[in-house]
Amino acid sequence: MSGGQIMVVLIVLIGVIGGIIKSRHRSAAHRAVDTGEAETTRRLTDEVRQLKERIAVLERVVTDNHGSIGLDREIERLRDR
Repeated sequence: MSGGQIMVVLIVLIGVIGGIIKSRHRSAAHRAVDTGEAETTRRLTDEVRQLKERIAVLERVVTDNHGSIGLDREIERLRDR
């Protein structure tokens, strides 16, 4: 092989290695975004669950005239969260 042919092979090799590194970097960035989205989804799901529990308590308070002592305790329990 002549010097020119070696240079061409080295340039192609550098390009291929650069492409592989770039591809892996993008893949790692996408995984990081997916992890963040999963955490946000988990947090929002938990928040919706807590809000539904609070709404259920408020509905019972509005519709139930007796048993207010038990409801007072349940309201306090929800506040402590």
